[in-house]
Amino acid sequence: MLKPYWRTLLLLLFSLAASLPALAGAPRPDIPEAIKGEQCVEETGFMRRNHMNLLSHQRDDTMRLGIRTKKHSLKNCFTCHVVNGNDGKPVTASDPRHFCRVCHDYAGVSVLMDCFQCHTSVPGDDQTTGARP
Repeated sequence: MLKPYWRTLLLLLFSLAASLPALAGAPRPDIPEAIKGEQCVEETGFMRRNHMNLLSHQRDDTMRLGIRTKKHSLKNCFTCHVVNGNDGKPVTASDPRHFCRVCHDYAGVSVLMDCFQCHTSVPGDDQTTGARP
């Protein structure tokens, strides 16, 4: 007869093995391709892991220190990562097809809307929304 910890370990291993097919077929987000430019400001994997930190540092440099650069700016992101709707116009962050929303919705991240309380979520608009949190 197996000792209790071996039984637990075997049960865990069988459970994991049974769930592997489901994990392998798990849906992935359909990330829209960039429509402009030849290369992102950083490597794709780096951006996926660090975009939130880059945007936070950009925000801090701009708002607190008055340093304005374009490399990691939110506005610069929308220059290339815009998704057009059926009418040919860029969709806003309220649309689930919006570049940022695709991954944020997939991962259940709700902090996305914090950016767009003040900033526009489409390219070509130099105005902020004027809203303040």
